[in-house]
Amino acid sequence: MRTRVKICGLTREQDVAAAVAAGADALGFVFHAPSPRAVDLEQAATLAAQVPAFVSRVGLFVDAEPARIAEAVRRVPLDLIQFHGHEPPAACAGCDRPWIKAIAMREGIDLEATAAAYHAAAALLLDTYDPALAGGTGRRFDWQRVPPALAPRIILAGGLSADNVAAAIARVKPYAVDVSGGVEADKGLKDHRKINEFMQGVRDGDHRR
Repeated sequence: MRTRVKICGLTREQDVAAAVAAGADALGFVFHAPSPRAVDLEQAATLAAQVPAFVSRVGLFVDAEPARIAEAVRRVPLDLIQFHGHEPPAACAGCDRPWIKAIAMREGIDLEATAAAYHAAAALLLDTYDPALAGGTGRRFDWQRVPPALAPRIILAGGLSADNVAAAIARVKPYAVDVSGGVEADKGLKDHRKINEFMQGVRDGDHRR
């Protein structure tokens, strides 16, 4: 199976074009003001309008009010919502788009129980735990902590880059991988060479699955 790729934290039209040209399956737009990769609704609408058919547009929110999410859905053509905070299952299920739940891989987490609680999610995105940051840490977690039975529901994130994504895919066999900082020249500014190298790393990983 081909591993799908989401490139997150896009802020510029030229980076959207580069991600699409490289073969990304999904693009992520961050609606969380403290993030250096945050975009406002006007920016996001402009960027999302550049995305062609069959590439998914994902809106990332962190413990946002339902009204804010609804406004974003109304003004930006989002295909999926990514909940990246402490949102309970009921709050996630209340949006009118398919949704992804990000899970911080803190010590002691029962991933199978968490997956059962968020059973309505289109996928679970596993990210590195940080007590101060909601995501974008640039650090990986121990991939051996991912139960093989959950792999078909998993989007693997956290410190991925062209240097390690092939090994990550070979080890975890996730449905998809998610990258942000690993393809950047600076926070929010994508490096087009790194995007292409990352995509090659994904293809290399698929050969090792």
